Amino acid sequence: MAETDLVELVDEHGTAGGRTTVAEAHAAPGRLHRAFSVLVTRPDGALLLQRRAHAKVRFGGLWTNSCCGHPAPGSDLLTSATTRVRDELGVDLVDAHEVGTFVYRAPDAGSGHVEWEHDHVVVGRVEGELAPDPDEVVETAWVTPAQARALVDAGEVTPWFADVLRVAAAAS
Repeated sequence: MAETDLVELVDEHGTAGGRTTVAEAHAAPGRLHRAFSVLVTRPDGALLLQRRAHAKVRFGGLWTNSCCGHPAPGSDLLTSATTRVRDELGVDLVDAHEVGTFVYRAPDAGSGHVEWEHDHVVVGRVEGELAPDPDEVVETAWVTPAQARALVDAGEVTPWFADVLRVAAAAS
């Protein structure tokens, strides 16, 4: 997603209330906007994580859930998530469903930007061979939930990842 693309501004309940660019939404002190976090799973319980490319504008080089993004204002959440998974990971997202939401705010000391998002957690599977976009993803790994929690405990993850795990676990 380009910094000039539009995102949907929301209130703390997720009610839409305007739009702005990605760059403006993340400029300090941040503006609350809609986002999604996709967590890809396998039948054996493994979770697909990605380590964000170092060149990412916010929180580069950290481990996180399978894919993140922002639906364009008025667009369908699951369609947006499916498109973003295809763009970032080169695979098709299937059986996708929303399992919950949370709100978080996190400044990125490296960039001076602020993530302040009403985040929809989407869980699904993928079909095809992973082919991550190197501009977005440094590496991927299939991990157990315990290994994912260990990365959280070690502080090697994005600020939203612990909440993604919590919401997904509560829905299981």
